[in-house]
Amino acid sequence: MRRALILALLSAVMLGACGGGSSKTAVPPTTPSTTQTATAPSGKTYEHVVWIWMENHTYDQVIGNAAAPYETSLAHQFGTATHYSSVGSPSLPNYIGATSGSTHGIGDDAGPQTHALASDNIFRQVRMTGRTERSFTESMPINCALGSVDTYAVKHNPAAYYTGGDDRAACRADDVSFSGTLPRGPLPTFSFVTPNLCHDTHDCSVAAGDAWLESFIPPLLASADYRSGKTVIFLIWDEPTLMPNVVMSPTTPSGTVASQPFSHYSLLRTTEEILGLPLLGQAVSAPSMRAAFGI
Repeated sequence: MRRALILALLSAVMLGACGGGSSKTAVPPTTPSTTQTATAPSGKTYEHVVWIWMENHTYDQVIGNAAAPYETSLAHQFGTATHYSSVGSPSLPNYIGATSGSTHGIGDDAGPQTHALASDNIFRQVRMTGRTERSFTESMPINCALGSVDTYAVKHNPAAYYTGGDDRAACRADDVSFSGTLPRGPLPTFSFVTPNLCHDTHDCSVAAGDAWLESFIPPLLASADYRSGKTVIFLIWDEPTLMPNVVMSPTTPSGTVASQPFSHYSLLRTTEEILGLPLLGQAVSAPSMRAAFGI
């Protein structure tokens, strides 16, 4: 009996030493992580993208210039990229590159009779998905005018150059003139806005362009489509590198300044991503602007 009692006591001691019974291992308290993720696309679904094109000024000639208080205020209120580059020279290759992903070897400003392009383009892409596109071209005398007249420059109207598929018929229907502000009502899925040669600062001063934008953009920002969080607006200059630009959206943090390099091909890629379209040409390898501007 005594031997059995001693063996039982030894067994109990050994079980306790080996962690048997009800003993628990202490777990250090969990501390919250301090790592923050980089800014990424918001995941927001946008239904409308608007491009507004200006002309022939470098970044420091507009943003921060006393002659451009409204454009400077937009850059501070929304976002701007300090290294935004053209994709060709003179004007026309930039308009064609931005809308098709390639300049197609164009190095001049000749009209559609010289440069008839059957290539795919963002206007056609949008239509092929059953959605709407429209070019709003200030001071154009008739829909889809193929020649320049007075303050209308066809070289700034890329829709007039595309001839593949239903492009020409669509241009006659969707490439329309406007004066002052856009027509009231819902925005198309994709809008390409071309001010006339004075208001885009091609022929007139930076101050003249700034005053025009100050009358044109506020109604867009006050529109139901923008206030409902469905619209992104890009204010873009065609050339020369480095160009001014402003990205306006409900999810762009105020005062965003992006230093990474972008170009007109980035603009195309970003728009195609927003609208869920395949990437065309050089847009495939161009950096997207979505993460930088929270769109």
